[in-house]
Amino acid sequence: MGGLAALAREAGHRVTGCDAGVYPPMSDQLRALGIELIEGFGADQMTLNPDMYVVGNVVSRARLPNGTPKFPLMEAILDAGAPYTSGPQWLAEHVLQGRHVLSVAGTHGKTTTTAMLTWILESAGLQPGFLVGGVPLNFGVSARLGGGCAATDSAPCPPPAMRAPPLPAQSPLPHNLALFVIEADEYDTAFFDKRSKFVHYRPRTVVLNNLEFDHADIFDNLAAIERQFHHLVRTVPASGRIVVNGLEESLARVLHQGCWSEVRSFGSAVSDFTAVGAPHAFDVLRSGDVVARVEWSLGGVHNQLNALAAIAAAEHVGVAPETAAQALRHFENVKRRMEVRASVPWHGPHPGAAAAAPVTIYDDFAHHPTAIHTTINGLRRQVGAARILAVFEPRSNTMKLGAVKSQLPWSLEEADLAFCHAGGLDWDAAEALSSMGTRAYVAASVDAVIAQVLEQVQAGDHILCMSNGGFGGIHLKLADALRHR
Repeated sequence: MGGLAALAREAGHRVTGCDAGVYPPMSDQLRALGIELIEGFGADQMTLNPDMYVVGNVVSRARLPNGTPKFPLMEAILDAGAPYTSGPQWLAEHVLQGRHVLSVAGTHGKTTTTAMLTWILESAGLQPGFLVGGVPLNFGVSARLGGGCAATDSAPCPPPAMRAPPLPAQSPLPHNLALFVIEADEYDTAFFDKRSKFVHYRPRTVVLNNLEFDHADIFDNLAAIERQFHHLVRTVPASGRIVVNGLEESLARVLHQGCWSEVRSFGSAVSDFTAVGAPHAFDVLRSGDVVARVEWSLGGVHNQLNALAAIAAAEHVGVAPETAAQALRHFENVKRRMEVRASVPWHGPHPGAAAAAPVTIYDDFAHHPTAIHTTINGLRRQVGAARILAVFEPRSNTMKLGAVKSQLPWSLEEADLAFCHAGGLDWDAAEALSSMGTRAYVAASVDAVIAQVLEQVQAGDHILCMSNGGFGGIHLKLADALRHR
């Protein structure tokens, strides 16, 4: 919703918002854009009298134990008959209409792949609009309208001085539509629209990165998610392109339900787009022929697959794989994706003792066992035999419900030590991690986790903090504690 607010602000609207516990980097972005953020969901916000309330899927009709509404503002909106819509619906009607939409969907890697694809198109001079679920470091913002503008009476375009230049007259596109790249989430749209968000976006180019069970609070099983992905496939025109991970049986089942568009696969040995070489330096093959080479700062097989997907999608709008590969050389990823938050010098136990290798602290958004596994694997490839201390909190709804707790030991297998913040869980994290023996630590508070880490940390360690929330500011707290140990 923060990115949507940025788009509305760029389009010339006065924008306010309300939420609870907003944390960086989105809170920083909203503040920089001059968007007022109100803490909480009080009914007194009705006095703002907006033209439209745009409702995120965090809002519900739930009630607190004492019987009062959890979201009193929503109740007031309904009582007053005030105008409201969902975020995806607003995007579809006021931003995406009349554009060539490129959507990136999947359980993992959506944010990074969306940022890659956007950067490729930007480097090719196509000035795409975009909405990313994080802050791409190449752009410094999570969203922008981009070249061209789909104006409506209720959502006017910003003045020319605020907009990117239009597409070149000799655009490689088969049409003259402006481009918009959007991270396409399968989570539900709103309490009044239980369809997945991405069915609103109507892409001409869609990436299906991967698909496994997640969002246990919304979906009963994997088949239910596959059905939503097929609804997305149904919206792609015959002239469109579906870029699909050839390693995923779940996505093969999705396409088997029906497909009416061009399909290009990546990842498997028999896919249209494959990679040969290490994740940080590899050749890109299309139908067996080398068409590009990627050499960049990223590691991990998951990022190699993300790159293949972005290259295949960019080709659909006329960007040659070699051009895409050259752009990726300068790709800087997204905040909170293996982001180094601190490198703390390590000094010997006595004054004047020689300094040893520093302790490096990372911040990453990984919150599903598969994402945790691939993130640790990417760091392992980068640091070799150095120790990795994995610090994580099961914060997502799927993790809180314990739906995938049995996968946690596997997800952490390449870490030397694991530290779990188990506060607020209804299941026994210590039991779930028991197969790891003395390599696993569990604590009920962030401060207790920090204390455990401080007891075990050594010179040259890499501390990888993983959460889809703010994690109580653990990154800076750890850095400060290490400096003053």
